[in-house]
Amino acid sequence: DLTLCYLFVGILMNKQVLLSSQGHLATLTLNRPEARNAYSSEMIKELVQYLDELELNPQIRVVVITGAGRAFSAGGDLKLMRDKEGMFAGGPVELRARYMQEIQRVPRRLTRFTKPVIAAINGPAIGAGLDLSLMCDLRIASSQAKFGSTFVKVGLIPGDGGSYFLTRAVGLAKALELTLTGRVIDAQEAERLGIISRVVDHDALMSTAYELAEEIAANAPLAVQLTKASAYQSLNLSPEAALQLAASFQGVAQNTHDHLEGVNALLEKRPPLFKGS
Repeated sequence: DLTLCYLFVGILMNKQVLLSSQGHLATLTLNRPEARNAYSSEMIKELVQYLDELELNPQIRVVVITGAGRAFSAGGDLKLMRDKEGMFAGGPVELRARYMQEIQRVPRRLTRFTKPVIAAINGPAIGAGLDLSLMCDLRIASSQAKFGSTFVKVGLIPGDGGSYFLTRAVGLAKALELTLTGRVIDAQEAERLGIISRVVDHDALMSTAYELAEEIAANAPLAVQLTKASAYQSLNLSPEAALQLAASFQGVAQNTHDHLEGVNALLEKRPPLFKGS
């Protein structure tokens, strides 16, 4: 199996992000379990590179992001922070540039990624790890997961834009409560607040994430991508502008092969065969 070969090669080469795929689904696994999948410059580089590749791969329709080992991601590497090394080195001007050139590459890439991304949160998602999950479109969590925007606990702010993503998920008042206290919450409270859409038993996490991914991937790919784009772009539009955007996207969608295929499949009572065109 070529996918398994890629996965094993990634492990042997000590890749900090592992890529595997099956059918229309791709999985990106953060692979620094010894550091609880905290960010490094290399991890950021690999994650963005894989997202670039998956964006251009017509076979891939949905991406799942998860973590190796017991954590989803601990966010920033505390040892690098303490030693002021790597992405945490330099004075104010240099650090500002490092944030923009390194960790902020992740939200910039994910916010313009056209295909649906599901976070399968296998364990603690803390600090920038929480923010990474919030950059994904959908979030499913293991019952063992925990969540915290803990930057103030180490004298920092969410430098990767986490305040924006958390506020969008739970609203300003609750986002401020979580970010100003640095409180860590369990998966059940995260579900109640709307941070995640579903909590499942730990052993069922990946199968549940893949079931959801398959359900999405079974639909017309371009329609799925336009629906995602419409949802995000409409957040900051007036009702009239949102209606005009919907009309424009519909004009494109209604002239695709997949639209006609979907209509014919329903009329003929058969499964559709979508091509992404």
